[in-house]
Amino acid sequence: MLSDRVIRISTSPTLKVTAEAKKLKAEGNNIIDLSVGEPDFPTPDNIKEAAKKAIDENFTKYTINAGTIELRKAIINKFRKDNNLEYNLNEIIVSSGAKQSIFNAILSTVSKGEEVIVPAPYWVSYPEMISLAEGKTVVIETFAKDGFRIKPEQLETAVTPKTKLFILCNPSNPTGSAYSREQLEELAEVIKNYSFLVLSDEIYEKLLYDNFEFVSFASISDEMKKKTILVNGVSKTYSMTGWRIGYTAGPELVIKAMDKIQSHSTSHASSISQQAAIESLTGPHDYLKMMQNEFHKRRDFLYDQLISIKGISCYKPEGAFYLFPNFSFYMKRVYDGTTIHNSLDMAVYLLYEAGIALVPGGAFGAEGFMRFSYATSMENLSEAVKRLKEALSKLN
Repeated sequence: MLSDRVIRISTSPTLKVTAEAKKLKAEGNNIIDLSVGEPDFPTPDNIKEAAKKAIDENFTKYTINAGTIELRKAIINKFRKDNNLEYNLNEIIVSSGAKQSIFNAILSTVSKGEEVIVPAPYWVSYPEMISLAEGKTVVIETFAKDGFRIKPEQLETAVTPKTKLFILCNPSNPTGSAYSREQLEELAEVIKNYSFLVLSDEIYEKLLYDNFEFVSFASISDEMKKKTILVNGVSKTYSMTGWRIGYTAGPELVIKAMDKIQSHSTSHASSISQQAAIESLTGPHDYLKMMQNEFHKRRDFLYDQLISIKGISCYKPEGAFYLFPNFSFYMKRVYDGTTIHNSLDMAVYLLYEAGIALVPGGAFGAEGFMRFSYATSMENLSEAVKRLKEALSKLN
């Protein structure tokens, strides 16, 4: 009854854990959800007002498939101001969230049997999207001691004549690690020798700490700009996850292909959300500093608490709002006759025994790890740590 492509892929583990946590909450259980990948702050008022104005002015009809000219101009100005990058209107497309942007980019560039290099830990949807495009995911394992960053020699070794795309998530979901200019330049030295493209997922660009300076991969050189499909959006930076606005900049040929695919699927993004996105990019940004400061405090608190627990190690990330600690010390342990074999077992154990919702590292291609989102209150984080310590102490 179902197509092969549907059978090949699985449901997003992140959404699965979140759904189970919500179900338990609805049943009256006190669940602290550290699985969700969205800021817990409200969308800024000026952005909401822009959306209300769009409704009042009846800006509720179809727009250009690639996004309104006004929004694409705002995106062009953002790239010029923030990233020292120049694009024209035909090199920009707006989609219904950065997830659709990435999916459209993969469908537009990857043919059956072609390979996509993906460093692990990776965002859960990359391999599934590649599978839907009938491509092959080539996973390269990275390590906490290297900041979960792929090394140039690893990339070089992974390249074959079938390589079509290299996906770079910077800053990373799930690890929060980010690349310096020097590290990106080292990767570029490898990439310049080949014809494959780079899909640079930069959705967490603005969420950085300890004065870490973000560098867009496309800005490394003119040569890398020509090879880069750059994806970003308003979801994380402006707490607009539900507004569903992502955007892509890249070679005109790729953008036209993405436009063609989008025209036969969702068409353009919501007209009202597009107006709100213009305000997010052109309006005041005081809100962002507040959010960065709060996330910084939460990261430091949760990091200190996690590494104080016997057997847990954790890389201190430069960005995003995740920690990705290693729980291997607690694998193969037993509670009430049940053995914790892997990170999924650990996630189930902590959800039901401690009332904490986490995403298992196996979902990100990193067995033994767990992803903690600190996009919640300090009160919740403090209580979660207390519950975590108690639950782990019960494992024999």
